[in-house]
Amino acid sequence: MVRKFTSFMTLFAAAIAVAATAPPAQAQSGFPNKPIRLIVPQAPGSATDTIARLVAAEMGPVLKQQIVIENRPGAAFTIGLDIVAKAQPDGYTIAIGPVGALAISPNMVPKLPYSILNDFQPIAMISRGHLLLAVAPESDVKSVKELIDKGKKNPGKLTNASSANGSPGHVGGELFKTMAGIEAVHVPYRGGAAALNDLIAGRVDFMFESLNSISPHAKSGKVRALAVSGDRRSPAFPDLPTVAQAGVAGYSAPTWSGIVGPAKLPPDVLKTLNEAVNKAVSTQAFKERFGAIGDEPAGGTPEEFANVIRVELAKWAEVVKRSGAKMQQ
Repeated sequence: MVRKFTSFMTLFAAAIAVAATAPPAQAQSGFPNKPIRLIVPQAPGSATDTIARLVAAEMGPVLKQQIVIENRPGAAFTIGLDIVAKAQPDGYTIAIGPVGALAISPNMVPKLPYSILNDFQPIAMISRGHLLLAVAPESDVKSVKELIDKGKKNPGKLTNASSANGSPGHVGGELFKTMAGIEAVHVPYRGGAAALNDLIAGRVDFMFESLNSISPHAKSGKVRALAVSGDRRSPAFPDLPTVAQAGVAGYSAPTWSGIVGPAKLPPDVLKTLNEAVNKAVSTQAFKERFGAIGDEPAGGTPEEFANVIRVELAKWAEVVKRSGAKMQQ
């Protein structure tokens, strides 16, 4: 009997030792054990698509699974995001959410099929960046002050382009016009490329556009850069002032993007995905490729990203209401 009890205690002790050294919950759950869909709610080649492909390339090796990019553009981001909002909360369907999708268009699209704050689980931020305020290379405007002066002398005659209604460039421009006290006609396009072509040709007067789209044109001199939209200067354009530094005190319209999943992700799955994003944006390969765009890698906790979304959602609600910006063309 003593021998049997001793044998039992030996096995019990061994079991405790194994449990104490067992891998964390993510390994126990087996996540991920198949490819992960990363929904991009914009078209291939867009600024958001570029960032998604950069981060997916680095997340895959971390998770030891393929990250499959699935572009689902349309309806002001809602087609792509709705797929994720209604997906099984198992971590195998996630989305990249830029500021336009998570904080701007929700204030402009009536009857959204989801709630930004209730139907998504923020996972981690990928990037922080700027819009670039630019004019045509042959424009007589050489500074933000000159643009404002020209706008005040010619009320309602200037035109400002954007890549789309409800885009960051659209509402960033509306905020600028309101704070600078000028009137200009908003000209929305179906994509940044067409808008940039008309800006370069001088068919529109000025434009706010994301750095990762307009940066090459600014560096080559195809457009004249006047300022960046964030709270501090861009490392890619250290000589350019912020719009606030250039004379519009208090102006702030930074860009950002991050990864979200459906609400109610299991804690171990959320932890695994958050760690993967943070590792991805800290790799040298990501920093080098991303640095060429002009934005900055972000990272952080799900709670930090959730707070950014809450604050920005409320901020842009006020801007949209005050400016009267509309989604319809």
